[in-house]
Amino acid sequence: MNRRRFDRRKAEEAAFVALMILCASLMAGGLALIIGTILYKGLPSLSLAMVTQTPQGGYYLGKGGGVLNAILGSLYLAAGATGLALLVAVPVVSYVNGFLPRHSRAGRWVRFSMDILWGIPSIVYGAFGFMIMLALGLRASLGAAMVVVALFELPILVRTMDEAVRMVPRDLREAAYSLGATRLETALGVVARQALPGLLTATLMAFGRAIGDTACVLFTAGFTDRVPTSLTEPAATLPLAIFFQLGTPFPEVQGRAYASAAILTVLVLAVSLGARFLSRQATRHVIR
Repeated sequence: MNRRRFDRRKAEEAAFVALMILCASLMAGGLALIIGTILYKGLPSLSLAMVTQTPQGGYYLGKGGGVLNAILGSLYLAAGATGLALLVAVPVVSYVNGFLPRHSRAGRWVRFSMDILWGIPSIVYGAFGFMIMLALGLRASLGAAMVVVALFELPILVRTMDEAVRMVPRDLREAAYSLGATRLETALGVVARQALPGLLTATLMAFGRAIGDTACVLFTAGFTDRVPTSLTEPAATLPLAIFFQLGTPFPEVQGRAYASAAILTVLVLAVSLGARFLSRQATRHVIR
């Protein structure tokens, strides 16, 4: 009887291990297929002009130019939106974890609200921003898109940072309090230092989401062939540039769309690698 039960457990374990390997292989294979397709179709059209020039006259008809305007527009937008979101997310996380009781009702409601906001599709944020812009008589611009994308990033930052801060051992806080540190000093000098790897990862993850989002900026950023020089001007982004290029009937322009997708993939990959590197460097200061 025991032998039969042991064999059944071994068979169940082998089945679940095989299932996990299959799922991991499907994920890795899907990623490889997506990147391979983008590179296969985009590399022939990728050139130095693509990343150093703005669109020239007739670019969307197959003539010369590049997507420098979209590259810089995406970077401006993601950097500005992430900065705005951090201005709100950091005080919220500090207040919930440093000034509220551990299992307070207010803290639960903040986390529940952020979970709901995280689940709302980005197109809803874009439509909401567009409605507010119409009510205020504003036009599509880089500044308006920054505000909407910051709202989209806010729940990502708050919940991810919140989980990183909650993983800090409570004994460290009690030790800081016993030495006379205030709650603010403990939050900034002890907790933030210990949670730094998670905080950096959350920030760069939100930056990556912002640089690759299309729906939020579809109604709010507008589109232009020029590099924006102020927050009141419209701005092009790489996702929108890909969308518009794929919508043309010219094969050469469609090839440039895949080249733009390759550029966007490289940017997101660079953000991911940067997050891993910074997190690994910051981990040296973490007490385990």
